[in-house]
Amino acid sequence: AMSNTASTLLREWLGRRTHAPALAWFDEQLALCHRQGHDAEFEPTWGLIPRRMGKARLALAAADVALATQAVQGWNPEHWSVNDAARIVLLSGMPDSGKPFAARFRSLCQTADAAELVTLYRGLPLYPDASALLDTVGDGLRSNMRDVFEAIVHHNPFPQLHFDEHRWNHMVVKALFVGSALSPVQGLDERANPELARIICDFAQERRAAGRPMPHEMWRCVGPFASGGTLDLLEAVLETGTPIEKRAAALALAACPDSRAAQRLAAAADLHSEISTGRLTWATLQ
Repeated sequence: AMSNTASTLLREWLGRRTHAPALAWFDEQLALCHRQGHDAEFEPTWGLIPRRMGKARLALAAADVALATQAVQGWNPEHWSVNDAARIVLLSGMPDSGKPFAARFRSLCQTADAAELVTLYRGLPLYPDASALLDTVGDGLRSNMRDVFEAIVHHNPFPQLHFDEHRWNHMVVKALFVGSALSPVQGLDERANPELARIICDFAQERRAAGRPMPHEMWRCVGPFASGGTLDLLEAVLETGTPIEKRAAALALAACPDSRAAQRLAAAADLHSEISTGRLTWATLQ
């Protein structure tokens, strides 16, 4: 089940954001559902939570988010709602006797609407038996609803910790295709790999040939592996791109171990100085 600290934190935050009668109802339902043999109470409670508890933002302070990250590696609930928190506390604490967790999670995902899917996928860092959830999460990645896709991809440590390289690369490339930002993807730099860089370069060549704009963040996944034709492409972007594309190309060149990249970057003196003094980073580029 969810680590005690995570459920304690969520319950504390719910206490700040929820009226006393709704909270009393929730605690009562929680105690009932979390007892062995009370599986039938789960679905009615799950269904009632938004109406009884509301859907306000949890509105966490930076200190709260820091506590979350201490409790569970990479957990970042800053965008969660009251509804997310209550449903995830309920789901995570269900005893395995009625139904194994992965089976319950899968059946919930199969019948969920978009808002429920967002909640279910936001809770991934807190669930037991991550490997048993992978196929269901893979289904979520195929969703054409962007907020559902982003509930897995953004502010979520699950992909970095549990996806193999093929699924990771598929996720990043889809994010570029649908116009999702890459900066909220946890582990983007740690999980960069030559195959992903190759796929993105092909994508970039097609975009450039068609005269279509290129998402500037894609160069972040390319820089460390750039050589040959990829360096030519980065040089071309550095010369003819929009201001934000030029900055992204410069950051990619700065991450590239090839000596030619260093020479090329040194020639772009202003950008080189912005990077070396720390004024220009991927974080400041957003």
